[in-house]
Amino acid sequence: MRQNADVIVIGAGIIGAACADALAARGLQVTVVEQDAVGSGATAAGMGHLVAMDDNAAELALSSWSIRLWNEFVDEHPHNQEYSRCGTIWVASDEEELAAAKAKGSNMRAHGLPCELLDAQALYGQEAALRPGLAGGLLVGGDGLVYPPKSARILLDRARSRGAQLVAGAVAAIEDQAVLLRDGHRLHADSIVLAAGARCAELLPALPLQAKKGHLAITDRYPGFIRHQLVELGYIKSAHAASGDSVAFNLQPRPTGQILIGSSRQFSASLDAEPAMLSRMLRHAAGFVPQLTGLNVLRCWTGLRAASPDGLPLIGPWPARRGLWLATGHEGLGITTSLATAQLLAAQMTDGSVPIPLQPYLPQRFMLPPSNHA
Repeated sequence: MRQNADVIVIGAGIIGAACADALAARGLQVTVVEQDAVGSGATAAGMGHLVAMDDNAAELALSSWSIRLWNEFVDEHPHNQEYSRCGTIWVASDEEELAAAKAKGSNMRAHGLPCELLDAQALYGQEAALRPGLAGGLLVGGDGLVYPPKSARILLDRARSRGAQLVAGAVAAIEDQAVLLRDGHRLHADSIVLAAGARCAELLPALPLQAKKGHLAITDRYPGFIRHQLVELGYIKSAHAASGDSVAFNLQPRPTGQILIGSSRQFSASLDAEPAMLSRMLRHAAGFVPQLTGLNVLRCWTGLRAASPDGLPLIGPWPARRGLWLATGHEGLGITTSLATAQLLAAQMTDGSVPIPLQPYLPQRFMLPPSNHA
């Protein structure tokens, strides 16, 4: 075990693996510490949807740039990552939502993302299994999907080919330019990157992170049942809800022919599957695709998303501790934004440049002193 490195990355999920790869590519000596399997945790639990999201300008800038990076990355290993450029259809239930889809399309096209507004006839031409009576939708053709644990492994393997080291162990404490493992070993580095998802708050309780539990279900193989990732336009309200439990229609065609069914959100740190929430999620999905009720569900599971108060990740130095850097708080966009996150972090750590502003993601935004009001 190497005791000293330039950088220690805590966590070998998709974010940690991407950060290790980006830092190793810049010539830094990197040690990655992971207590479980590579690509476990939220990475293994997620849908793997590479989706451009435009709830705000910073979210769209990060997700659209990251999708471009993904397109370059998967060209090297498309089969190994189970990649599919299936596109996303944002489904509009009524004319009001169709108007919102039109506005969304204009916003995304301004960022170079290919979009097509679908009327009802065009929508059913794309996806005949949708229930009757829908108004249309927005097809975002550049979105895709991967199998996240494989992608994390590919990233980490590339980092290791560049000299990175993987250490199996659990971190007990973060110290100044060191981490203490539970087995008593202490690893030293000039910089430490905390990229452990929902576990970050255990190691750094001051972080403004909250765990959001999600349920997912996957079916047997039904090739051709749907062709695109299908998401209701109300999904964004669910994704960024500040309180309460919620479900949203989110259906994905896996390259295996299976159908992945989501999604739910609960403010909970428990990984226990809850039949009532799962039933609510499945009923909601069947409200959009009635034929789902006839499919055989093979497995259900849960995962924890690390959510920040403003819905944006924390990427950059943590001012309260010298040498500590953060790459966490991505909520449901960790897979999509992992590659851009890694580039943002590596650029800050090596005085590099990036094509989008850094400020919206800097952790210091949660450490500003309170305003003095007269």
